[in-house]
Amino acid sequence: MTTEAKPPHDNTPPVLGDGIVPSYAPAHPGRKWAPLKWIMRSVATLAILSLALGLWAHIRWTKDVDVRMQALEAATPQTRPQRYDENDLKNVPPVVRRYLSQALNVNQPIVRRLYLEQTGTFNRSNNPLVEQWEPFTARQRVATKRPGFVWDAAIKVSPGFTVRVVDAYVAGVGSLQPSIFGLIDVGGDQGNADIARGELIRYFAESVWYPTALLPSQGVQWKAVDDHSAQATLTDGPLTVNLLFAFDADGMVERISSTERSALLNGVMVPMPWEVRLSNYHLHDAMRVPQEGEVAWITPTGRWPYWRGKIDMLDYDMPR
Repeated sequence: MTTEAKPPHDNTPPVLGDGIVPSYAPAHPGRKWAPLKWIMRSVATLAILSLALGLWAHIRWTKDVDVRMQALEAATPQTRPQRYDENDLKNVPPVVRRYLSQALNVNQPIVRRLYLEQTGTFNRSNNPLVEQWEPFTARQRVATKRPGFVWDAAIKVSPGFTVRVVDAYVAGVGSLQPSIFGLIDVGGDQGNADIARGELIRYFAESVWYPTALLPSQGVQWKAVDDHSAQATLTDGPLTVNLLFAFDADGMVERISSTERSALLNGVMVPMPWEVRLSNYHLHDAMRVPQEGEVAWITPTGRWPYWRGKIDMLDYDMPR
């Protein structure tokens, strides 16, 4: 009788893993991170593209504005330095004489150029009954011989969305060009008579920031209207414009109005009365100029203000 050999006894103690079901381990553990990596790469790519597009828009817009400013400089003739003489006020209406004698000092240098910066709000609504005020910043260069300016503004319509606007009058040509981000031009107009007239009127009204430009020696003709207002006339090339200046109890300009300007509405120039209100006068380079203002169209339903701003910086070019 034979006896089967028994297998050797396994004395290895059991381990914890022998009594539980093994957890699932994917064959390719990196695959579950693939969607997250794709999203991160997409976001990074979009950010880079946005930065590149923003830089391109900035370069494009700056180049366009610089071309206009260079044209403004080229249109400015070289003139001998001039100074204000009180004899220049002999034939102006008393209300104008009172204003200019307060705004200017005796022997005041005549302003040839000006650089200024503004901040404020702009009403972008096309409906006089609705207001949509958005913050803006702007810089502007002005030349008084020959009259001209270039205004470069950035209006923040919403977070991350900016509309750039250049408004200009150079060598007798007016232009208005809004642009989304400074990259996509929308609407605007240039070269027609209505735009040129409107921009020359704007230059003339803003002369309160460079009041030597309102002197008769600088080509302005004054005519009394009543004890508190006077009409001023300025000619540049074939254009002649008129403004009504109203003065406050202290003799300073508080309101300027025109019936010769047209508003650009839906791409069409529409004649509309226009006015500027001024306040908060301060001394700058010995000249008394307003720090704040509001500009509005006067519609059949009432005032339609569209610009409210203040002066942050004034830098004059004039003989010392």
